[in-house]
Amino acid sequence: QEYMEWILKKHYAKRKCSVSYAFGLIKDLQILGVCTFGSPPSNALCIGICGKRYKSQVIELNRLCVNDIPINNITSYFLGYCLKFIPKPRIVVSYADTSQNHHGYIYQATNWIYTGLSAKRTERYDPNNPNKHSKTVTETMNYDDLLVRERPQKHRYIMFLGSKTQKKNMLKNLKYEIKPYPKGENKRYDASYKPVIQTKLF
Repeated sequence: QEYMEWILKKHYAKRKCSVSYAFGLIKDLQILGVCTFGSPPSNALCIGICGKRYKSQVIELNRLCVNDIPINNITSYFLGYCLKFIPKPRIVVSYADTSQNHHGYIYQATNWIYTGLSAKRTERYDPNNPNKHSKTVTETMNYDDLLVRERPQKHRYIMFLGSKTQKKNMLKNLKYEIKPYPKGENKRYDASYKPVIQTKLF
């Protein structure tokens, strides 16, 4: 419940996602940021990264948002600590949304592997709730009530977590081509919403 407000109102996607691990950036009992990890929505992706042998180890970093804080590199510092607490071995995948003019500089700063853009696809969406995930609307709504649009491509980043041997074996089985980091001018989305930052006192 403490991170849900950030996901639904602070993060640009403004929708729920699968959450297996949730972390808060906290100072003086105030929440300054949240980071969540969960199961990827696509089983094909879990298999496609390093094959069937590693599919159960794939998780997605699906939400990361931090209040404007006058501390250098605070977001990469926060992300680095979150990754330390994830059970190992794991393959973490995350995306930078091109429709938001994101290039994934936070992943570049923390040495993730860049594997290019996601495939071009179309998706069905609810015109009355365009932020709702396409998988949800196709499972719960009548096709005649849905419209079709191009799905924005996303930059795909991967991080291997584990011992040196485990990471070496996962890298050896990586199915995607490793590519140079994309560059460009980032556009900040409106993150002015102020969520509740006071944590619960026990």
